[in-house]
Amino acid sequence: MESLKFKVQSSKLKKFFIFFFFSLFTFHFSLFTSFAETTIKVLIIDEAYPGIPANDEKIEKIGSMKGDLLVKGAHYTGNIEVWKGKNGLYLINELLMEDYVKSVVMAEVGSNWDMEALKAQAVIVRTYAIYQKNVNDKTNYHLTSSVLHQVYKGNNFDSRISYAVMETKGEILTYNGKPVEALYHSTCGGKTENPEDVFGKNHPYLKSVESNCEISPYWIWERRVLLTEIENALNLSGIKDITVKSYTSTNRVKELNIVTDSGITIIKAADLRKVLGWSRLPSTNFNISRDGDSVVFEGKGYGHGVGLCQWSALQMARKGKNYKEILSFFYPGTTIQVYEGP
Repeated sequence: MESLKFKVQSSKLKKFFIFFFFSLFTFHFSLFTSFAETTIKVLIIDEAYPGIPANDEKIEKIGSMKGDLLVKGAHYTGNIEVWKGKNGLYLINELLMEDYVKSVVMAEVGSNWDMEALKAQAVIVRTYAIYQKNVNDKTNYHLTSSVLHQVYKGNNFDSRISYAVMETKGEILTYNGKPVEALYHSTCGGKTENPEDVFGKNHPYLKSVESNCEISPYWIWERRVLLTEIENALNLSGIKDITVKSYTSTNRVKELNIVTDSGITIIKAADLRKVLGWSRLPSTNFNISRDGDSVVFEGKGYGHGVGLCQWSALQMARKGKNYKEILSFFYPGTTIQVYEGP
């Protein structure tokens, strides 16, 4: 009787474990299938297609194709839509989210970074894309392929990037259950910036933090810019002097006084960066002085300074921090969840 009882129980246990593992497999497969089918629409911005449709511009779809499109040396896979507007043609690439994440991680930091830094980058790239997709779900595209959003250069990644993306598959940062606006930049120069000082908006998970990014090539920099170059960029003439008018809460330059023969023009430091060029004036964390017919900018950092500092993340990874610790440091109060949307 004992032997028969044991056999009956063993049979029931076997059926239970078969059911359990089948259910577990089905659950994970459904999550994978759900996320694998998530796509993102990217407006291609490059030398061949430099334009962005104006807000009031009507564009018309003139064709689409699936496969591999070569544009200026970049391969774009997935679905390619061609749109026509009054200012020219626009290419929109719709592709699987995970393939997009791989390409952006490669373009943003490369594959030779420490693995935990790559994983952190994968999560914020995916999070930022999902956030933009939710915001722009009624438009023809969700984001651009340029620094206006995230740098995307088509089908370009390697095995290390693929591994980092696979290890974080579907993971995004959320706050109160919703995807966050996971802003990030290259080099903070020692302290990240508050979003309200740059973008005029406030998020509880984006606060200024002190972090070390001394390994960045942009930790300290100097730029000498001719007054004539600034005049041409700002469409002004007769600049006599440039001084700082105001600072942000983290002591970055917020506004500048441009002194000319006709008076004083006030310009945002972020706008000066934009017109001169992002690399010409790497950040707004600078001191300014005159040297003859030039202006000398002595500064630290690269980028707008909000959110995760990529070079700080690399330095943290080299000191043994894992990607979850890195993300919680730069986005306090957030939770990592697997995205289950369309």
